[in-house]
Amino acid sequence: MKVILAGVGAFGIKHLDGIENIDGVEVVGLVGRRPEPTQAAAEKYGIEHSFTELSAALALPGVEAVILCTPTQMHAGQAIECMNAGKHVQVEIPLADSYQDAQEVDRVQQATGLVCMVGHTRRFNPPHQWVRRRIQRGEIRIQQMDVQTYFFRRKNINAAGGARSWTDHLLWHHAAHTVDLFQYQTGEKVVAVNGLQGPHHPQLGIAMDMSIQMKTDSGTLLTLSLSFNNDGPLGTYFRYICDNGTYIARYDDLLDGNEEPIDVSSIDVSMNGIELQDREFFAAIEEGREPRSSVAQVLDCYRVLHEVEQQF
Repeated sequence: MKVILAGVGAFGIKHLDGIENIDGVEVVGLVGRRPEPTQAAAEKYGIEHSFTELSAALALPGVEAVILCTPTQMHAGQAIECMNAGKHVQVEIPLADSYQDAQEVDRVQQATGLVCMVGHTRRFNPPHQWVRRRIQRGEIRIQQMDVQTYFFRRKNINAAGGARSWTDHLLWHHAAHTVDLFQYQTGEKVVAVNGLQGPHHPQLGIAMDMSIQMKTDSGTLLTLSLSFNNDGPLGTYFRYICDNGTYIARYDDLLDGNEEPIDVSSIDVSMNGIELQDREFFAAIEEGREPRSSVAQVLDCYRVLHEVEQQF
């Protein structure tokens, strides 16, 4: 399968690293904003072509699929461009920075019938897969999820510490991970939501702190705290408070409520959520089926984010 990848920042590189472990897939082109680092990445990973325009890469012969790791503001438009060019597409989270744009991507996917998958990585991380399997077997039921998403982003930098040409967003990017995971794990729809945001950064123009509460139709609760001001351990920490145990997910680790580790190494073929996400994308294309985290499956997450934004 011939694939092109657009966006060679921190997450683009993570996808390239993951794809190296997947048989039967060849990245034949990279697309980046600046030609020199894009070419350097292409040479490092043995990729023949590099471009500064997505349209040029889409014209490469034999390309079946595209992975988009570009700035958030480009996701919806580029996903639509790829599908209109007849290519399957995986777009990194978030699908869009508005519910209206997310709905339009869904409309185009339905019209073309192509695979359109969104990088909701938490669905694939082994600790969350372990919790989900227990839920599906009827062994536990979530009563509440408490989640902290903390970064230190007082300057416009990416996950690798490099300067960004665009501005990240706590709501449309980082909250999207947890809002989707909450509905995915509970199997229920969010019916009530409250959101508060702190002051906007004078240069970045975005809120640096947020607090969000949600409730499903059965009464299961989510409390989500997000910050770009946290000078300390970074990342997202999930606490599942269940009727039969408490579980804490931190990156690739899972612990019980007493901080005792739980082995999740045999849950899937890899501990790398990005690699597992890519494996699902390619398998869905080969098997002609809907992928886990298809645009249709994650669309309601963006409806909830829209409702939060209206409260701001």
